[in-house]
Amino acid sequence: MSVASPFHGLSAFPPTPADRDGRVDTEALGRLLERLCDASVASIGLLGSTGIYAFLTREERRRAVEAAVECVRGRIPLVVGVGALRTDHARTLARDAEAAGADALLLAPVSYTPLTQDEAYEHFLAVTQAAKLPLCIYNNPGTTHFTFSRDLLQRLSDIETISAAKMPLPADGDFAGELAALRGKTRLAIGYSGDWGAADALLSGADAWYSVIGGVFPHVALALTKVAIAGEDGEVRRLDGLLEPLWQTFKAFGSLRVIYTLLDLLSLARAELPRPLLPLGPTDRQRVLEAVEPLIALESELKRQSLL
Repeated sequence: MSVASPFHGLSAFPPTPADRDGRVDTEALGRLLERLCDASVASIGLLGSTGIYAFLTREERRRAVEAAVECVRGRIPLVVGVGALRTDHARTLARDAEAAGADALLLAPVSYTPLTQDEAYEHFLAVTQAAKLPLCIYNNPGTTHFTFSRDLLQRLSDIETISAAKMPLPADGDFAGELAALRGKTRLAIGYSGDWGAADALLSGADAWYSVIGGVFPHVALALTKVAIAGEDGEVRRLDGLLEPLWQTFKAFGSLRVIYTLLDLLSLARAELPRPLLPLGPTDRQRVLEAVEPLIALESELKRQSLL
């Protein structure tokens, strides 16, 4: 996958390890990123929702990007989240990411007062004028409480550097219909988040899977991505079935809490959930562990095969 095309295939979103004061552990972040580079994911999504972008200061976000660029060294395209409540802050974050060496940007319309469609358009336009990197629209109404109309997506796709959209799972499950409608209106590469819908999204022809689990089990996520793009329905369903218990924990507890539990259970990093979020209790942690036990073995086997 070339740096010029960071919005296709598996985009793995790692957590950003930090202490309770929001100080990023750049060494631990580097170890997580190294695992993604070794797996040869298509791109790395730094400072997404799983990467706790909304909880970090500008200084810590800049440190995370600089550390990531130094670690990745151009091996994998690095897509950096620059969402912020204020437009001037988002512009500053976009300039920081560009100056640090990021390959592309991811922008969510973060809001407190609900935005109008025109306000969101002007916000995105202003950020694209601050940095010239390719930009992916982060459509995440569950956290931003903003829903992009298809007309707004069409307007935004006319901006030269806006190249892709990271979409939520369609409420009616009609991926094929939504993809056809969006491709009829825009020139954007269309990918999906919501890991439990990845199999259906990719089988329906989505360009990318923006994956939470890809940040922790990159070989498993990459295997699912490859067979889905190839249209191997039976193998897709087998892998998705192995992941189903994990998907259920995502739905029950929120993927961020689950991923931080996995960081601890798998000894990948020491990281504190940003307060006021609290870690899962013993019973729920055990449920997460039971859900991922088959995946631990599968990840190890797939990694071994990739080295042969």
